[in-house]
Amino acid sequence: MINKIKFKFPSIFAAYLSILLYFCIWRFSWLLLAILVLSCGLALYRRYFILFPILLLVGGFVFLNKVDELQHQAQLPTEIHSISPLIDTLEVNGDLLSFQGKSDNEKFQVYYKLSSEKEKQYYQKLASNVLLKIEANLEIPEQQRNFNGFDYQKYLATQNIYQIVTIKTIKAVEARSNLDLRIVRRRAILWCQSHFPSPMSSYMTGLLFGYLGKDFDQMGDIYSALGIIHLFALSGMQVNFFLDWLRRFLLRIGFRIDQVDKFQLPFSIFYAFLTGLSVSILRALVQKNIRLKGLDNFTLTFFVLLLLSPKFLLTVGGGLTLFYAFLLMMLSGHFKELSGIKKILLESSILSLGVLPVLVINFHVFQPLSIILTFIFSVIFDSIMLPALVIIFALSVSIHLTLNMNFFFICLEYLVRLVDGLFHYPIVLGTPSLSIFLLLLFVTGLYIDNFKQKLRASLLMAIVFILFFIVKNPMTESITMIDIGQGDSFLLQDKFNKHTILIDTGGKVSFASPAPWQRRVVGSNADKTLIPYLQSMGIGTIDTLILTHTDTDHVRDLVPLSEKIKIRQILVDRGALAVSKMVKELRKTNTSVRTIKVGEKFPIFDSSLEVLSNGYTGKGDNNDSIVTYGDFYGTKFLFTGDLEKEGEKELLKDYPNLKADVLKAGHHGSKTASSPEFIKEIQPEIALISAGKNNRYHHPHQEILNIFEAEGVKVYRTNQQGAIRFERENENWIIKTMK
Repeated sequence: MINKIKFKFPSIFAAYLSILLYFCIWRFSWLLLAILVLSCGLALYRRYFILFPILLLVGGFVFLNKVDELQHQAQLPTEIHSISPLIDTLEVNGDLLSFQGKSDNEKFQVYYKLSSEKEKQYYQKLASNVLLKIEANLEIPEQQRNFNGFDYQKYLATQNIYQIVTIKTIKAVEARSNLDLRIVRRRAILWCQSHFPSPMSSYMTGLLFGYLGKDFDQMGDIYSALGIIHLFALSGMQVNFFLDWLRRFLLRIGFRIDQVDKFQLPFSIFYAFLTGLSVSILRALVQKNIRLKGLDNFTLTFFVLLLLSPKFLLTVGGGLTLFYAFLLMMLSGHFKELSGIKKILLESSILSLGVLPVLVINFHVFQPLSIILTFIFSVIFDSIMLPALVIIFALSVSIHLTLNMNFFFICLEYLVRLVDGLFHYPIVLGTPSLSIFLLLLFVTGLYIDNFKQKLRASLLMAIVFILFFIVKNPMTESITMIDIGQGDSFLLQDKFNKHTILIDTGGKVSFASPAPWQRRVVGSNADKTLIPYLQSMGIGTIDTLILTHTDTDHVRDLVPLSEKIKIRQILVDRGALAVSKMVKELRKTNTSVRTIKVGEKFPIFDSSLEVLSNGYTGKGDNNDSIVTYGDFYGTKFLFTGDLEKEGEKELLKDYPNLKADVLKAGHHGSKTASSPEFIKEIQPEIALISAGKNNRYHHPHQEILNIFEAEGVKVYRTNQQGAIRFERENENWIIKTMK
């Protein structure tokens, strides 16, 4: 334990400058560089000369890590023939086995489709190190495909993983005798799963070992919606509990205080491995083993974490755990005159406000109820569940006495669902730009320092509200073809969110009915693509949702969307209400639904979106697609759903003089649509094709691309360029793509 370091300057300034330098190297921006230069100038003015050797060391260390990553990315292996799983990362989901593994000192993310139920059971119970002899394909992880979206490649890179291994065949499984602490964690998790019922086993593995399996996904979504999923992120609560009880036990049985101190560090290392080496646990353990006070403790914790996990600040969890620790240090001692619930609620409220900019830039939403719920559930988790689960687990392992508390957890989940039903939708705030994010951090910091001065605090709070209003209400109009894979989803968003129209929701198509053992727990496609994009744009309510027809790749994500985003009205083609499956899905949304009419207009931008057709067949099929049209700021947009050649002929009969500058190509660029006659007649300058990367239909078809090329039409396609967005800038539509 460290307790003798003394700083001759404000130590937090060293951490502050180092963090700025860290992000300048990893995520360069001119704004960050300007702030760093100004801050260094202030350090010179204050004569904090010792800071510059520290910055030189930190910069060199971070730069070497950056270079190492670039070298790894440039020298990737082309094949591997064996791999050793990191045993505590093994996860079986239906017929899918996934894990992180090592081969020749390189780390990989691995996926394998299990071939039989027997093989599935083997890996579910595997609790020892093995070497797999394999035949496999290697690929680069997928990059970000939507604006403000998830970047899988960057996420894996923070764990020093640069390739994905897809195993085609496991030729042999060789046992390995080497033991490590990962095996202890794996066996503890399997013990909980095999000796305790669900959902009790999930809470036990989550709170004791930092593991939540796929069977907890649904409840995890509810905890997330209520803003309290962070209670499962092991950190200070668990560390304080275990280390404090260890010290009390050792002192009680006669150990001296200096001997107890010697036990604490090795136990901390053991506990870090037992909980999966999560950065939040590492942060809490480091802070607990550093006996410095206040911001000196925080500063040294930061530098130790930087050495232990150089990329920790690039992760959401790493940034949040460090920021929470900083805020707690800043707030310590501010509420000495208060006590009881009033003190706890005030601390929680100010802490929630302080961390809000970091939460919003990552998750786009805020649940105000989380302030109270965090307090209530922290008491339940810390004072009841954690001690009880530790005792129950210890009794089960030591004397094989299994105490069943499942009724308590069933009641708890019933209560959580009840609360979620009453307060389901969080406040959607959008994603701030870097400049507004930094300004929010600055203003909320000032508020925390001045919250006792009512006038100044009120002014700062007003500024915070104004900044969040700007974030939630974009000042530019936009039309986005969202990359939802194989399917369609288009967003028309007016400035300040005055009107929002969504055309289709997308959705995965199921091609086979798997056997029970093969069924995977999977979320909707919208949870990863459409919903995060809408929330990042500040959209918590869709004014009008138009479902062009009943194909799965256009409407399947309707219900998941309605569970996260409010919808004022749903408009369908005339054949949709004749499809019983579609009617059932529409009823689940509890939203006003009606058949759209030809000639209807929906105000947006400087004009309106007009309905040219509500379908030509009355069957809900491709040629029953709703066709809409808008002349927005002098540019004509035509959205055709999956309209095919027969429907295109009918459309031209109804509108012989129809022209379009931007055409949403029918049926994802299939050869069944976009006839040469249709393209020649409407004379588009740009064609938009929404198609999944490497889709099984091979959309868009080459002959359609040839037609567009022959007519001089510029093609934008999601399978190659990711999301495509039209933004209004200087009275013109500017096209932006993800790639």
